[in-house]
Amino acid sequence: MSDMWVPPADDPRPAGSPVGELATYRDYLTHYRMTLAMKCEGLDAEQLARRSVPPSTLSLLGLVRHLAAVEQSWFRGVLQGRPVTRLYRRPDDRDWDFTGAVADDEVVAEAFATWEREVADADAWLDTLDDAALGRQVHHHGQPVSVRGVLVHLVEEYARHLGHADLLRECIDGRTGQ
Repeated sequence: MSDMWVPPADDPRPAGSPVGELATYRDYLTHYRMTLAMKCEGLDAEQLARRSVPPSTLSLLGLVRHLAAVEQSWFRGVLQGRPVTRLYRRPDDRDWDFTGAVADDEVVAEAFATWEREVADADAWLDTLDDAALGRQVHHHGQPVSVRGVLVHLVEEYARHLGHADLLRECIDGRTGQ
């Protein structure tokens, strides 16, 4: 099973039992974010940009770009109410987060830097919250949604895309797990 799992001593993801609702959401988000990075570790630009199955545009690099945009949209735009210019959107290609994920070292570096910046911004905002803030209502497309609901959605978004990442990585080099 050495091709499936990182040895426990080498696994950078936190292990434990968080106390409190907010800590639980943060623990899951941190775990899933780190798992995405682990899925991409050791791959070159061509491998990161490799598409799954035609005509799909899905790739590991596309997932990094997509999740950077997800972090920005939900944390900055919805939860913080800050104006954002959506990442990886073009008027002529709404799927630019995936179609623009090309095998180029600069594209790879920019995607990871952007994702890491958005994660850091989100974490800094989460640092200002406590469990009582989770019931606060914000608006998404004119509809009320709780902070809690958004965080659950983000956990779900990462979990779903990590399933994709598992399959993508296995197609690249046979590595499974994590």
